[in-house]
Amino acid sequence: MKIKVESEKIIKAVKKLDGIEIVVENPNDAREAINLILGKTAIFEREGSGRLKDFNVTAFQQYETSAVDYKMIFLLEFLFEEDVSLDTKVTVIKELQEFFEKV
Repeated sequence: MKIKVESEKIIKAVKKLDGIEIVVENPNDAREAINLILGKTAIFEREGSGRLKDFNVTAFQQYETSAVDYKMIFLLEFLFEEDVSLDTKVTVIKELQEFFEKV
């Protein structure tokens, strides 16, 4: 399962959780930041939340109105263990999305 997250949301989340303002320029930066966020929120460590094996991060630019007006978007692909139900995956990922919406 995959979700999109704007770089600004990642930056705000790390600022809120760790009190530092980071720069997210590429997928490696985003992966480090997401690891910080997941470690502080423990969303994937809760009982019944499924077992996350790993996650992949890719980046793309979303152009708003012109070539100079764009947002950096990161696509997060979550890789769960095989026996995790689809409902559990959706519930956990929804919780992460709600966290980013509140930031």
